[in-house]
Amino acid sequence: MNMRDNLAYQEERREELINGEIVMMAPASTNHTFTSGNIYGIFWNYLKGRKCTPIADGSTVYLTDNDHFVPDFMVVCDPDKIKSDGVYGAPDLVVEVLSPSTMRNDRKRKKDVYAKCGVREYWLVSPGDKFVEVYRADGTGFILHDIYALLPDWQLARMSDEERAAVVTHFKCSLFDDLDISLEDVFYRTF
Repeated sequence: MNMRDNLAYQEERREELINGEIVMMAPASTNHTFTSGNIYGIFWNYLKGRKCTPIADGSTVYLTDNDHFVPDFMVVCDPDKIKSDGVYGAPDLVVEVLSPSTMRNDRKRKKDVYAKCGVREYWLVSPGDKFVEVYRADGTGFILHDIYALLPDWQLARMSDEERAAVVTHFKCSLFDDLDISLEDVFYRTF
């Protein structure tokens, strides 16, 4: 049997609409799935019982007539934007977990649309290289706020005590001042 004839394969195929063009989404690797799940878990625990809603991978966000994206994770603080078939309007936070085949769209085309439509904070997360790039809206687009990287043990072993003490292992989301995000938690059980 051809894999494309397999019903399970057909159901896994997902697509986005980027500037009116249908773009197929890459199948998620284990690292990709773990990373997006870890981020969802962090925010689900923090936001439980609060106004803002964490939304896991698989939900469509309808930004314009020509731009319908499926981010790996998002937070929406306006409950009126959430409908049974997706989110209508800009989420407050969007996270895209990078894949080699889709990273160009995440870094440019989608990032530009997210900024134009009013997303307040945008993260690009690399499960392989274990870093989080945090972009924040400045009124005209996104500005790179910082890059947070989980350093491998071998690299930490080569550092002095002072250098190791200066390594940032936690960061904040601009939307929630009291949420401490650990890089260890973001990349928990990734390879």
